Amino acid sequence: MSTTDNTTPEDRRHPARFNTTRWSVIQAAAGEDSAAARDALATLCESYWYPVYAFVRRSGCDPDEARDLTQGFFARLLEKRDIGSADPVRGRFRGFLLGSVRHFLSNERDRARALKRGGGQSPLSIDQTDAEGRYAIEPADPATPETLFMRHWALTVIDVSMQRLAEEYAGQGKQEIFEKLRPALTGADTGTPRREMAAELGMSETALNVVLHRMRRRFRHKLKEEVAQTLADPGDTDDELGHLMAAL
Repeated sequence: MSTTDNTTPEDRRHPARFNTTRWSVIQAAAGEDSAAARDALATLCESYWYPVYAFVRRSGCDPDEARDLTQGFFARLLEKRDIGSADPVRGRFRGFLLGSVRHFLSNERDRARALKRGGGQSPLSIDQTDAEGRYAIEPADPATPETLFMRHWALTVIDVSMQRLAEEYAGQGKQEIFEKLRPALTGADTGTPRREMAAELGMSETALNVVLHRMRRRFRHKLKEEVAQTLADPGDTDDELGHLMAAL
């Protein structure tokens, strides 16, 4: 692992940030009535529901069935019936989630819809238009449900990290700068020459390059922070990042 220190004063004020992750809290509280574990699990589920939905759709379910099965799956998961089966050695939430949804589908596809079994309570608000709108632009390739799950797991990690960085810059009153430079964080062409962009922001091109360098460093840090939250051992973060980049 690199020894380069990319932390900020804010990070150094919170040294436990990477030591106790959401996933490690969930695992530690498996089998217990823990509000902390439930909150941590709910946060991860709210962020990572679409990879599960995409997996269910690619497995052959129609949109309505996929929505109901996805909600039913998370209803079961949030009741913590299956958390005890998580492998503490592997310690990756994505692996546990993928294995759990595979098992869930094999048991539930021929039964009454999972949403009804949950008493009509939806643990997640899944916008059918949004879900199908996203699924409709999936490439028409022979990707397996597992491959699609991994691709969207990686994209979700990036999206969540980007949103948290956007909130950070907005809190600093730098929202305009962030939105201008946002495409460059993922290597996309902004369509605007650096000199012109700098002029629009009222700074020199050199100053703009410095700002962009710092923003990219913060984005990498947010990315590592988000990945760590899905692992039991934050020491696996770099390895997990490698898997995610390969999935893209």
